[in-house]
Amino acid sequence: MAAVIDSVRVYQPFWWCMRLMAPTFFGATQRPVQIYVGLLHLLVTFLFPVHLLVNLALQPTSTELFQNLSISMTCAACSLKHVAHLYHLQEIVEIQKLLIELDGYVDSEEEHRYYVDHLQCQARRFTRCLYASFVVIYVLFLLNLMILIASEDRMLVYPAYFPFDWQGNGYLYAIALGYQSICLVLEGIQGVSNDTFSPLTLCFLGGHIHMWGLRMQKLGYEEEDEESPSVNHHQQLWNYIEQHKILMRLHRLTRHTVSLAQLVQLGCSGASLCIIVCYVLFFVRDIITLLYYMIFIAVICVQLFPACYFASVVAEEMQSFPYAIFSSKWYEESREHRRDLLIFTQLTLVGRSRVIKAGGLIELNLNVFFVTLKTAYSPFALVVQVKDI
Repeated sequence: MAAVIDSVRVYQPFWWCMRLMAPTFFGATQRPVQIYVGLLHLLVTFLFPVHLLVNLALQPTSTELFQNLSISMTCAACSLKHVAHLYHLQEIVEIQKLLIELDGYVDSEEEHRYYVDHLQCQARRFTRCLYASFVVIYVLFLLNLMILIASEDRMLVYPAYFPFDWQGNGYLYAIALGYQSICLVLEGIQGVSNDTFSPLTLCFLGGHIHMWGLRMQKLGYEEEDEESPSVNHHQQLWNYIEQHKILMRLHRLTRHTVSLAQLVQLGCSGASLCIIVCYVLFFVRDIITLLYYMIFIAVICVQLFPACYFASVVAEEMQSFPYAIFSSKWYEESREHRRDLLIFTQLTLVGRSRVIKAGGLIELNLNVFFVTLKTAYSPFALVVQVKDI
């Protein structure tokens, strides 16, 4: 039984988050909805990172500075990525339509098997790891929140600036704590949408390029029409060229939509890892805090690694275009067929230089992931060397 080819089904959590955070994009024009969207992005997307960052300038000790800096940067990056996705939402809709169109071209048993064993499996593995990491983080958050509520000392989830004396008034303290709690939940929803779109899109882009190559390699080897075999194969070639145009359009849209979000992701991940390692080396003395930050580091890696990995897969599949074309049975086709195929091959050679870059500056691949990890290792190596001296 052939598998159901549906590349956009795994995007459902992304669209659920977007419908919650930006219902006006989906046609909701009522005044209360517009007010809700305005307040949501003012209080959560903008003011929540700001009230954490402002507090950094007011921190009295270096311990509290390091403790608050990583979460402040994470929340600011989450808001920036969310704004970037909102800006490109119309292009994301087009990406979904192109994926649906490409799904319709999957027909052979080999392609169905590749879809199930590779694409579907990788997408599920990635999403499960991501959702599990969010579950772990928010379980820890709920435990911390319950401890704060039960405690007699008035403390916030994270040190932050408020323009009122929340420590001296119980009602104002409840407002401050409730504001942080609600914002952290909504930031988590933004995080789910931010961290699912880029890896999933890169995953399915690479997968559809690979399945196109499987189709192209078989051109001329399948059973032929006895009356006009060359005409049939030439028409198939033109069909594959049209499919290639769709793939290139999908590649171009993907490069455009993930560029800014991944630049923010790389910058935030590198800085956060470096700050966390410094904080753990110099200030952490208890096992619970150490365990929390180890989980935090693992979550950052789960957010960063998939996009880098799938971008490397896309680059590798782009390199295989000429090989897939050359593997077809072109040598038994008509002169016109060979001429068109030669021109098409030259065009795909130009496409080999198209790479996905974060912010148009940094090529997104596994090398970037390991370089980012090295930024966290550098402070550790420096401290070890100083101690040895």
